[in-house]
Amino acid sequence: MGWKSAKVCGKVLQLPVDWIEPSPYQARREFDEQEIARLSLSILQNGLLQPVSVRRTGKDRYELIAGERRLRACKLAGMETVPAIVCEYEDDQTAALGLLENIQRQNLNPFEQARGIREVIDRWGCTQEQAAKRLGLAQPTLNNKLRLLQLTEEQQQYCLAAGLTERHARAVLRLEPERRSPALEQMAKQGMNARQADAYVQALLSAVEKRRPRVMVRDVRLFVNTINRAVRLMVDAGVPALCQRTEDEECIEYRVRIPVASACRGGAAKGEDR
Repeated sequence: MGWKSAKVCGKVLQLPVDWIEPSPYQARREFDEQEIARLSLSILQNGLLQPVSVRRTGKDRYELIAGERRLRACKLAGMETVPAIVCEYEDDQTAALGLLENIQRQNLNPFEQARGIREVIDRWGCTQEQAAKRLGLAQPTLNNKLRLLQLTEEQQQYCLAAGLTERHARAVLRLEPERRSPALEQMAKQGMNARQADAYVQALLSAVEKRRPRVMVRDVRLFVNTINRAVRLMVDAGVPALCQRTEDEECIEYRVRIPVASACRGGAAKGEDR
């Protein structure tokens, strides 16, 4: 435990790359090898302009907080040491900082961002509103990103492979789960942009709505029963009332014919009985 007495915080050190371990809280799952190769070439020509951030975990052992792309590029360039800023952070701070760096640089794909945000929320034990404030995101933006996790892993991978955007992915969330994969495939096949994808999903929903049996709301059923009961009462009283009902997609129409003369005679007859 002697290493704790010699801690360094906030200073840039030249650390052997073998001393630095990847962060277990890294949200990124995929790295562009060509991009790392280009970064490696730039580092060879110009040096590493921005140090990585690490925290100390033991004697000669450090854990990466931010800068995994840079660290990979330095290793690829054959560098034995790398400039690093040593910080003191707890697990939740480390996870949040790694995510923040990637979000701010837009280096994560939407699904990696969503998983990173979910992990940070779980570690902080906070609400989505609190997380949005601490991550510097608008709450609707954060909520929309988390909704992407409703897609299956296969659907997420398909979106990435087919070049579909976050808006494409959010659009299919309006559909039932079993209809989402076919919709994504159709979007990719037809090369739909985000607006076309929204319109396509709306068309699918409208088609389902037209086929769906119409269910009468409770209040309307009450009024319909009242009309039927009134007609039966007139017929039972000797008034030959006739009722015709027509129905379409927009309304229910009743036409009730009450013969005036019959009504009068019925009323007179009842008076004579009295």
